[in-house]
Amino acid sequence: MVKLRGQELKIFTGNGNPELAREICAKMNSPLGNALVTRFSDGEINVQIVDNVRGMDVFVVQPTSHPVNRHFMELLIMIDALKRASAARITAVLPYYGYARQDRKVQPRVPITAKLVADLITTAGANRVLTVDLHAAQIQGFFNIPVDNLFAAPVLLDYIKSKKFKDLTVVSPDAGGVERARAFAKRLGATLAIIDKRRDKPNVAQVMNIVGDVEGHDCLLLDDMVDTAGTLTEAAAALRANSAGTICAACTHAVLSGPAIGRINESALDELIVTNTIPMDSKQKECPKLKVLSVGSLIAEAITRIHEETSLSSLFV
Repeated sequence: MVKLRGQELKIFTGNGNPELAREICAKMNSPLGNALVTRFSDGEINVQIVDNVRGMDVFVVQPTSHPVNRHFMELLIMIDALKRASAARITAVLPYYGYARQDRKVQPRVPITAKLVADLITTAGANRVLTVDLHAAQIQGFFNIPVDNLFAAPVLLDYIKSKKFKDLTVVSPDAGGVERARAFAKRLGATLAIIDKRRDKPNVAQVMNIVGDVEGHDCLLLDDMVDTAGTLTEAAAALRANSAGTICAACTHAVLSGPAIGRINESALDELIVTNTIPMDSKQKECPKLKVLSVGSLIAEAITRIHEETSLSSLFV
């Protein structure tokens, strides 16, 4: 087990993604901390940290994915329990940061919930946060504690390069993702295309114009997350209508809510590449178009570097 300056490293998890937490521990050759995270009959969450954590460097691995509120409350209560058990430092490890899409006011009298989440994590007692591919980079500024935002790009790129695409074009499904798509295109030596979506009237189908050449090209649609898969499958249909070759998509967070799996199965997508920041249910695991890559090694290395006070940025050079 890694030790530094007399502090022992300890990793705990709630019910958010215990499989990923166990994988991280296996990569680090460190046992998973013993914590009881259960619910009373009325739904209240009950937490007991069984292991001694006094004076230790503690990491809590807990994505705030579905059911979001339950997993978020588990995280807050675990942090509070660890603080009261005299842990020296508590790092909240959120492979997926829920509520990240509510990062600004887009209408009058609406909340900025991503900021509220940051305040609650800090108030609960976290000393720092480790997350993967924040939906909006500015969320780091919502915290008054250190935030390390890892990028799943190395994991995705390794697999994409092994596919040996022909005349690859990286496609951003909307204008907001252009910077991400451009960075991938540069790393892959690929060209770039952008899908411009327009709806002239309410309840009228969107017009999707493709900026860039995709005819005869293999295409990779790139986004940070896929939720209901509406945007992604519509973009794939537009690429197919413009005579693209193989059409794949890649994203970090597979939220896959509502009709997502059905849409993916019926879409023009040949493959959807995702990571395991969010656990899959049995229906999602059976989707033949899904390829799930693990970020376990990436997070394990980041935790080790945080514990040893060494650079994280060199992971992405």
